[in-house]
Amino acid sequence: MAESGSLPTGFGELEVLAVGMVLLVEALTGLCLNSLTILSFCKTPELRTPTHLLVLSLALADSGISLNALVAATSSLLRVSHRRWPYGSNGCQAHGFQGFVTALASICSSAAIAWGRYHHYCSRSQLAWNTAISLVICVWLSSAFWAALPLLGWGHYDYEPLGTCCTLDYSRGDRNFTSFLFTMAFFNFFVPLFITFISYRLMEQKLRKTGHLQVNTTLPARTLLFGWGPYALLYLYATIADVSSISPKLQMVPALVAKTVPTINAINYALGGEMVHRGIWQCLSHQGSGLDRAR
Repeated sequence: MAESGSLPTGFGELEVLAVGMVLLVEALTGLCLNSLTILSFCKTPELRTPTHLLVLSLALADSGISLNALVAATSSLLRVSHRRWPYGSNGCQAHGFQGFVTALASICSSAAIAWGRYHHYCSRSQLAWNTAISLVICVWLSSAFWAALPLLGWGHYDYEPLGTCCTLDYSRGDRNFTSFLFTMAFFNFFVPLFITFISYRLMEQKLRKTGHLQVNTTLPARTLLFGWGPYALLYLYATIADVSSISPKLQMVPALVAKTVPTINAINYALGGEMVHRGIWQCLSHQGSGLDRAR
């Protein structure tokens, strides 16, 4: 989609504002919750463990997704008055790259957490620091590698139908896009999804045999499917048919759904954990005590 001096096709001013407000709520919620997770890791010594380092990696990735959503929300609100993407072509490429890096890092970090928990519960030993650090480095280097390929010519970043955020250009549906999509999706969606599901399933079976508390093995995989499945379906459809047959409003649904992932992950992986929850409460309590003393 090219920059223009009018509202995008298929959208009115109220609809652009509505999308902008939804993105703004998603962005601020995700940023607040994941910032609490990051703060608790930095301020609470008990949370500085290899296992929680993987959760920190996920929180950083999800914070990046929320920042990406914040830029999209601002663009949606500005587009009503300026009638154009405010950051130019280079800004679109940077926005697409940043969003793709953090999205892939979020997906792969979820898989790393699943494997880490499987290792912890099934081997009855703590994850080693060098293993956790290696996993985090691999997650981010791999994500940066795949996100850089569209900048180098394999795939392409372009505007979403609303013109307020940038992602992979699926409108072309050519061989270049198809080859990149299937290769990227296999390594960065289906493999992490398989690792996540199998790790939790094996962990649940192990805990059942030992009579320990059962673990919800379906929620992490469902989160990946719910958050990123709509994008996968849209991209798959673009490889076999003309995506213009789908209304622009419907094409925006995957972007809006994906921006809920940071909030869901923060609740599931961080705020739902007793130790992280206690760490967040300690951080907030210390800050509150500091303000009281200052007064």
